[in-house]
Amino acid sequence: MGADAEHLHHLLLDLVRTAEFALMDRLFPDRALSVSQLFALHELDHGGGISQRELAERLDLEKSSVSRLVADLEAAGLLTRHRDPGNRRLYRLEITAEGRRLHRSAAHSLHGRYERWASAMTPEEREGLALGVPALLRAMRADRPGPG
Repeated sequence: MGADAEHLHHLLLDLVRTAEFALMDRLFPDRALSVSQLFALHELDHGGGISQRELAERLDLEKSSVSRLVADLEAAGLLTRHRDPGNRRLYRLEITAEGRRLHRSAAHSLHGRYERWASAMTPEEREGLALGVPALLRAMRADRPGPG
C-alpha cells in the first residue's frame, strides 16, 4: 500500500470509529438506536410514504437488512407500515409523531455539534474539508460494484 493510501486508510478508520461515537453518544439517552435507524428516520421525515425497497435504495442497504431495520423501528413505535392500495405487494412507510420528534431532536443536537466542530477548525481547514470530502465521496461512489 502506498504512503497516501496507507495514510487515507488510517484516517478513514479513525473517522468512522470517532464519528459513530461522536454522532450517537448521548444522542438518545433513553433508547438504543443505530446509525442506520437514525438515517432511516431522516429519510422518512423528509419524504414519507416510501416503500421498503425505496428506503433500501436511499440507505444503500440490502433489502433483508432494511426489513429488520423497519421491523425494529415499527416495534419501537417510530414508524408504521401500510399496504399500498395501488400495489398490495408493497408496504408504504410513514414516520410516527414519536419518530419525527426523535429525529428532529437528534438533528438539532447534531447540528449543534457540527457548529462546534466547524468553529474549532481554521478557515483553511474548513475549506480543505469542503473540497476534499466531496472528492473522496465521488471516488468512493465510482468504485462501488454495479448491480447484479
